[in-house]
Amino acid sequence: MKYRAIIFDLDGVICHTDRYHYLAWKQLADKLGIYFDEQINHRLRGVSRMDSLNIILERYKGKPLSEDEKENLASYKNDIYKKYLLKMSPEDLSKEVSDTLCYLRNLGLEFAIGSSSKNARLILKQIGLGDYFDAISDGNNIRYSKPNPEVFLKAADYLGRRVSECLVVEDAKAGVDAAHNAGFDSAGIGEAADYPLTTYQLNKFSDLINVF
Repeated sequence: MKYRAIIFDLDGVICHTDRYHYLAWKQLADKLGIYFDEQINHRLRGVSRMDSLNIILERYKGKPLSEDEKENLASYKNDIYKKYLLKMSPEDLSKEVSDTLCYLRNLGLEFAIGSSSKNARLILKQIGLGDYFDAISDGNNIRYSKPNPEVFLKAADYLGRRVSECLVVEDAKAGVDAAHNAGFDSAGIGEAADYPLTTYQLNKFSDLINVF
């Protein structure tokens, strides 16, 4: 096979927590008196926590915030978000995703997570995949968020694989950009499916089987 490993983004690919992110950011925005809606939330997809906060603060009209205050606000949002995550269960892993992962694993492929989230391990645990992936590169081990390719390069390094041996699966354009910037091939689902830099277009997760 051309590829020996697959690096998956987590949210929007393996499972969906977008709604929980939105509700947590909305609660923070309301606390600060900042207008926030689904359209603004869409700009946060694939973006790190602090970068997301800075996007929300574009509409902030209060006194200037120190870096420590921003860190506290980001932690406040994350505490709310984690409460939602604790409600997740293996039922949040679709049968399609589960069956496709099983099929690809039986081909001998290695799996890694490449996510900007600092809660990746918690999410995986909640949906029953806590020990399933061979490597996890997430917001806890990177300095730069997508479209910087750091998270994917580290995932490949953790697997001991060359870039050319790995396929990145993404649902966000910023994620595809990150893969492209490092020379990874990518499979795009959702909004990333029609993105010109995407190597393979997926109408659904199980279309990954056709790639292999």
